[in-house]
Amino acid sequence: MELAGRVALVTGGAHRVGRAIALALAAAGTDVAIAYRRSAAEAADTVEELKRCDVDAAAFRADLAVPSEAARLIESVTERLGPIDALVNSASWFARDEFPSHDTDTWYQTFDVVLHGPFHLSNAVAPSMLDRGGGAIVNIVDLSAWQPWPGRGAHSVAKAALLALTRQVAVELAPTVRCNAVALGPTIAPTKFGPDQVERLRRRTLLGRWSGGAEAGRAVRYLLEADAVTGECLTVDGGEQYGHVRDRFTDTTDGGGFGLGGG
Repeated sequence: MELAGRVALVTGGAHRVGRAIALALAAAGTDVAIAYRRSAAEAADTVEELKRCDVDAAAFRADLAVPSEAARLIESVTERLGPIDALVNSASWFARDEFPSHDTDTWYQTFDVVLHGPFHLSNAVAPSMLDRGGGAIVNIVDLSAWQPWPGRGAHSVAKAALLALTRQVAVELAPTVRCNAVALGPTIAPTKFGPDQVERLRRRTLLGRWSGGAEAGRAVRYLLEADAVTGECLTVDGGEQYGHVRDRFTDTTDGGGFGLGGG
């Protein structure tokens, strides 16, 4: 897909990773709609920055867990910017939830944002894409889709389900509409993270650095432009998924602890 002159909708586009993705698409000449739920001021600031790329941009508030609001969002974006060519589901929810627990609010809230929102939006935008003969969807996941994170069960299971949804949608909408995912590692440090947390995550990556939002934007842009790629997941994690392998062998001299030595 040639991105110049297209229309993209980025959820969670008001700040952090979603904002970086929106800016990458605007730099490619794409008109961008961003969806937000609570970050009205940040959304307005992001729209102004997007417009400085000489593209059109607008922000829309919506609770994407509600099917009617997801459908209304698609209609509003289409009326304001034109038919949607690219959907990027970047909105997320990252809260601690213990197991076992009597409080299931976090579980349902996480699934509403991480899984149900992308499902409702994909469901709402697909008919137009199919009718017009093309379109692309990218879902943002992370390593918890394969590696369960203690104390983050809702997030891990929801991201795994979103990856499964990615593959299912790719099958259902082929060959007209493509659907892929990007799995991110340490990208943009949350403001609540202390220096020790930031450093610990940095050291877990093979490249020894946080990737930054621009890398996420480039990955999404590639998948939107790559006409021969669907049902795939592009991992952009600085090698975090392999960091534990390196750490296992660090400071070993004879390999005896791993069954590699003699004796």
